[in-house]
Amino acid sequence: MADPKGFLKVQERELPKRRPVAVRIMDWREVYEDQDRTQLRRQAGRCMDCGVPFCHQGCPLGNLIPEWNDLTWRGEGRQAIERLHATNNFPEFTGTLCPAPCESSCVLGINQPAVTIKQVEISIIDEAFAHGWVTPHPPERLTGKTVAVVGSGPAGLAAAQQLTRAGHTVAVYERDDRIGGLLRYGIPDFKMEKKRLDARLAQMQAEGTRFRAGVEIGRDITWSDLRSRYDAVVIATGATVPRDLPIPGRDLLGVHFAMDYLVQQNKVVAGDAAAPQITAEGRHVVVIGGGDTGADCIGTAHRQGALSVTNLAIGIQPPAERPEGQPWPMMPTLFEVSSAHEEGGERMFLASTVEFLANEAGEVRALRVAETEYVDGRRVPKSGTEREIPADLVLIAMGFTGAESESLDEQLRVPFDGRGNIERDGDYATSEAGVFVAGDAGRGQSLIVWAIAEGRAAASAVDRFLEGETHLPFPVRPTDRALTV
Repeated sequence: MADPKGFLKVQERELPKRRPVAVRIMDWREVYEDQDRTQLRRQAGRCMDCGVPFCHQGCPLGNLIPEWNDLTWRGEGRQAIERLHATNNFPEFTGTLCPAPCESSCVLGINQPAVTIKQVEISIIDEAFAHGWVTPHPPERLTGKTVAVVGSGPAGLAAAQQLTRAGHTVAVYERDDRIGGLLRYGIPDFKMEKKRLDARLAQMQAEGTRFRAGVEIGRDITWSDLRSRYDAVVIATGATVPRDLPIPGRDLLGVHFAMDYLVQQNKVVAGDAAAPQITAEGRHVVVIGGGDTGADCIGTAHRQGALSVTNLAIGIQPPAERPEGQPWPMMPTLFEVSSAHEEGGERMFLASTVEFLANEAGEVRALRVAETEYVDGRRVPKSGTEREIPADLVLIAMGFTGAESESLDEQLRVPFDGRGNIERDGDYATSEAGVFVAGDAGRGQSLIVWAIAEGRAAASAVDRFLEGETHLPFPVRPTDRALTV
């Protein structure tokens, strides 16, 4: 454990400062400043000898949080990264992007602010990269077996790294021009700079993982041909079908899905495009959807120079404190102010969009919205409360409905369930022998930490399928659920 009296001596959470809003919206770098090491060790020392560390159940990866908190407090960074990497292939991704269900389960959080677990995690991996402690781990022997991983997001990369280290020859296929999936093109650099992704990909290449960018399975190579070429296939294509808003005016110019907008700006930041085709510069922007993707759109619009940004959420504003119906150690639904929200704009709750309104040129000029009311458990617009909100650009960020199914249905005949996810059993296997599913493609839209955990677990199942046994860890099964609501 860390400092035995740390949680008594230090009772407040201390996080690194965010760069001033006026400064950070002028660039695309991460918003946080470096944290003072003394402050960080003081926070790690708040991790208490709780007997049963509920942070383990809060984390789908089962991260050994008390152990690396203790090592951080002691200043033993090299040992800390070894314990962190024992359960998590990519702590630089979870340390920047995960909503930290572990902190909701922290025992200290019963009557004090929880330990800053996520910040300790990112500090460990940053120190490890800075000191050259993150090195390739190629396999000692090759099995002669081949595996294709389709999709290079966190689930696909985790499965690929585990299988490569087990001795299999692994090729990762990605239809975009660069490897990384939504880590590359769906996450703005102000949340995670891509140098973190590039450093990890370099390690994986040195270990022997092969990357095939710009190849779309189902079009460039059929799924059936891919299955015949490899001993096993892992589908990790994500839940990429966006949830639409089919109301009058949906086809107007200026109404776009959030990912179409974010991808273009990420390509500009990467130097692959001169300017985005969809831009918020000089426009009144409305973002529909109150989740993380919506916040990413808000932060991007600010940096592009939007005249105004309005964020609409159909539901009620969540409470600031843990509600009675979501007791510890469940992950509660709380009102959060992300860095993007801090940068400006207006947030509106109980706002139902009724219609997109057009100007003479067929472009969106406004939204007609109404107050949301609940009728028989359904959220519907309340009659008589309609009003207009000016909008030159509308971004739909209402989540995703499942995996893309067309080519899989036609070429591999793997079934989908009623929620749009690829069906699989308790070992991540589909009805097609040798074909496995990991991450959002089988789970539905979820957290990055679940994607990595499922990638690791699917790799274990694939290894057992190929070799008859496995020594890879099997952290979660598809039926596992965290204590969330």
